Amino acid sequence: MSVQQQAQDELILAQLGYKQELKRELSSFTNYGVALSTICICSGLTSLFGFGLITGGPALMTWGWIVVAFFTMLVGLAMAEICSAFPTSGGLYYWAARLSKPEHKAFASWMTGWFNLLGQVAVTAGVVFGLSLMIGATVSIASDLTYTPTPGVIVAIHIVIAVTIGIANSLGPKFMANVMFLSTIWQVFTPFLIVVVVLAKAPTKQTASFVFTDYENGTGIDSVAWVVLVGLLTAQFTFTGYDSSAHMTEETKRADDYEGTITTATGLPMAQIILDATDKNTAIALMIVNCICCWFCSYSCLLANSRVIYAFSRDGAMPFSNLWHQIHPKLQIPFNANWLACVLYSLLAIPYLGNPTAFTAITSIATIGLYISYGIPIACKLMNPHLFEKPGPFNLGKFSKIVGVISLIWICAITVLFVLPTSMPVTARNMNYACVLVGAVGFGAFFTFILSARHWFKGPVTNVTDGTGVNNASNATVVNVSKGEFLPSA
Repeated sequence: MSVQQQAQDELILAQLGYKQELKRELSSFTNYGVALSTICICSGLTSLFGFGLITGGPALMTWGWIVVAFFTMLVGLAMAEICSAFPTSGGLYYWAARLSKPEHKAFASWMTGWFNLLGQVAVTAGVVFGLSLMIGATVSIASDLTYTPTPGVIVAIHIVIAVTIGIANSLGPKFMANVMFLSTIWQVFTPFLIVVVVLAKAPTKQTASFVFTDYENGTGIDSVAWVVLVGLLTAQFTFTGYDSSAHMTEETKRADDYEGTITTATGLPMAQIILDATDKNTAIALMIVNCICCWFCSYSCLLANSRVIYAFSRDGAMPFSNLWHQIHPKLQIPFNANWLACVLYSLLAIPYLGNPTAFTAITSIATIGLYISYGIPIACKLMNPHLFEKPGPFNLGKFSKIVGVISLIWICAITVLFVLPTSMPVTARNMNYACVLVGAVGFGAFFTFILSARHWFKGPVTNVTDGTGVNNASNATVVNVSKGEFLPSA
């Protein structure tokens, strides 16, 4: 990166009230790779394929994907417009503050930050957990299905994976940029490889009628509408985490036997389908490629998570903020935030030891938490259009309002849908505990703000305090920024 380009990047960040602390190693291509890796089609589909087979079956998994993709595109466009104007690693909760009236900005920022943190941690825990299921299934295939991984083994694999991505994320910005370059290519290559090989080697193929019209219900729920709406989680969980690019902006430079498939000894229906369509060795090879793809996904999710923790604690919003906001002097990464996230991932896997629906709950928590945090800044922008007077390079023009409104309606709908029970009758073992954790975080954050945080949390805090907006000792352009100039004080 040239000195001039570096100065320009730091100038933009300074105009948002922050000095440069993280090292910029990502190009536009590798920043895109962070989002692509976080979404990771292979992870979302493979992990929740079994859930989709019993909540609507092939028909819903096909048509539901199209419906969800349409509405998710609108949410993404609404967020992209805001991100273009305010590119900081704080992302969503910074946007909520910038787009709220002075008396509301602290509360909007606080709630957005906590829901985003919940969603970020849960989505990565879900990805890591899904990868642990894939590794267990691969071992099962290698044993000719004589071995079925137990919950204890899956949780142990989950924790080991969390440690590996923690170590990888501790190796510095250069390593990160190289991994993201490779991951971007891998994310595109893997889905096509699996689809082509399975189609080429499958001894028999289902009819078009089966793919587009076959409805399956293994939930015990009588209402078709309920099953169909709950079944949208399969696609919606995959379409999460695309805000990760925003959190990295401060580091960026410019099957015939249906029942047998569901109850497979591998513990993962997608693995059984690949095995049925190919052969043992091919299935193992494809599963290994898929596992690598999902490890990249876990890695990129942790990148975003650690930056959310770093940015939120930079503004004093988390317990022990001074600890999580620290930047490693040599690596120039939020080292402590990185390992806090890994510990949280590991803790979220433990309920699986006693509850087989824990993974579905984690995916619901991730989807709800993230989309609530997506919705708050969009709502703030709609309610206070005068605070969005300077759009960035990307803007929706006259379509901005309608895209925002439809996005909010969709977010409200899925927030309700994904706390509903996913099977009947509801018992302690199959209950969807997403409502418990999402409610705990929501009410906890709300009452903490009312009782305490409103007295000291003022929203995103600028850290350009010496009048110099460029944190660079070279002959760079300097801009004077007064503390609080860009964020109206409460």
